[in-house]
Amino acid sequence: MFARQYIDETPAPDTGRYALDNAAAQAADRMSALSEIFDTGTIYHIEQCGITSGWHCLEIGGGGGSIAAWMSERVGRKGRVVVTDINTRFLDSLQRPNLEVRRHNIVTDPLPEGAFDLIHARLVLMHLPERDAVLARLIKALKPGGWLLDEEFDVLSMPTDAAINTRETFLHSLSALNRVLEERGVDLRFGRFLSGRLRALGLAEVEAHGRLAAGGGGSVVARLVRSNFCQLGDVMVGLGYVTAEELEDDLRNLDDPDSLVLTPVMWSAWGRRLGADDRIADAAHFIRSGI
Repeated sequence: MFARQYIDETPAPDTGRYALDNAAAQAADRMSALSEIFDTGTIYHIEQCGITSGWHCLEIGGGGGSIAAWMSERVGRKGRVVVTDINTRFLDSLQRPNLEVRRHNIVTDPLPEGAFDLIHARLVLMHLPERDAVLARLIKALKPGGWLLDEEFDVLSMPTDAAINTRETFLHSLSALNRVLEERGVDLRFGRFLSGRLRALGLAEVEAHGRLAAGGGGSVVARLVRSNFCQLGDVMVGLGYVTAEELEDDLRNLDDPDSLVLTPVMWSAWGRRLGADDRIADAAHFIRSGI
């Protein structure tokens, strides 16, 4: 159980380092688009982890709250869901008896150990320079036998193809956006190597799955890209990575139904913390094998 004594009640300071801050005006559009595009896949993978009535679950960086709300329905009255974020403005409306919203910084604030059957995060760790240390902390917060599911973008492994999308400014704006994100500490390939990190940290039954979405101008995919361009556009232009004219042209292209807009690859990686029964089984195997 995620008891109150584990959380500092002092409001978390605005560190200013998050490239896509939830306090921005564009955050609501981004959260809505991410939910529409990726929630179905996220729910599928959570179900594969075996979520059931009575589980205690933690969602880090709950965003718009859609996944936390779904989990609270699945675990039922005997279960419990804790959803955290450094800015809970999109979560505070979640009023459910088995769901607790907590303002919490996963890098600096303490976590209970051995408390959760399932921990989920989506598009959080790639933004954190301390991402590997945070992964280790999340694993310690799992009950023996509990599951960690993390979902992160791989932005760079499948670059936009100019032969398909011939609008040169569109390519320039994407490059400018990625450059700003990288300079603000985002690991743009984090999702691709996530499963390897989980194995290295000792999780069992590690698997991974990649997915993406595509749409024309005016689609939900275009809306997601637009929200990012608008939020960081002034920075992109101010640093000289793209001109104001190129960016404006690109925003117009996002309304063109003949445009082809793709999301980055979303990698979902999951694994289970070994429990006492697993260690006994491993020891028995070693004995039988003469090791």
